Parts: sequence; structure tokens; C-alpha cells
Amino acid sequence: MVSKKQLQLAYGLAIVLLVVGVGSYAYTALTAKVLDEPVRIQFKSVAGKVLFSHKMHTAETGYGFACFDCHHHPEDDDSSLRACGDCHQGPLEEGVVLESCLDCHEQDDVVDTEITKKGDAFHDQCIQCHQEFEAGPEECSQCHIL
Repeated sequence: MVSKKQLQLAYGLAIVLLVVGVGSYAYTALTAKVLDEPVRIQFKSVAGKVLFSHKMHTAETGYGFACFDCHHHPEDDDSSLRACGDCHQGPLEEGVVLESCLDCHEQDDVVDTEITKKGDAFHDQCIQCHQEFEAGPEECSQCHIL
């Protein structure tokens, strides 16, 4: 049988862990809002999940990239930073233009443009960058977690 003191200790520990968990979550959420960027993003793919860290890629102690090194939208201000999936939704039927494309482009400019799927765009850009700078993961299993 469990003593009253052990039960109080267990409840106290559970409360402390709950407070620490909620505090950690709140701190991470606030930090991400202050930095105006997600801390980490998990991409799901057929080859396994990929955990992407903005901090590693943008910090001077990491790779030191600027936002526009990856977010290659034509405008050079923070308002043009968009989620990749806004545009990279894969091949579209002929003549179909995404609503998000028309936020920045005229329909005639994009009507016959081939848009790659988000996964293919990431893969091409990430692999090219890691090979060019000879930094970061080089093997599939270093990014893709099954």
C-alpha cells in the first residue's frame, strides 16, 4: 500500500513537471513569435520525416544563411516570406493558376509555368546547398527519420 507521504510526493512531482512542460512550450511559442520564424518544422515524406531547424540554418554559429537564401520569392522584404506550400503544390492542370500566385504575379506570367511539388523543391534546394557548401548532412538517413 502507498503511504500518504509517497502519494503527496507523486502529486507534487506531477504538478512540477506539468508547470515545467507548459512553461517550456510557452517559452518556445513566444520565442518563435519574437523571432517571427518557426523554431523547428517537421516535414513528412515517403522517405521519412525530416526535422528542419531554422535556428541552425540562420544563426552565425550555424550555417549563417539569410532568409532569402532559401525563401526565393522575388521581393526582398519580410512581407514576401511565404510558406513553400503556398506555391509548390505540384503540377497543376493546364491553364490553372493558384490563388496565392496571383497575390504577386499576373495570371499571364504564371499560366504556363511548371511548379514543382514542395518535396521535390526542398530536396533539390537542400541537397544542392549541402553539396555546394560541404556542410551538414550528406546521407539520406541523416535527414530522413523513418
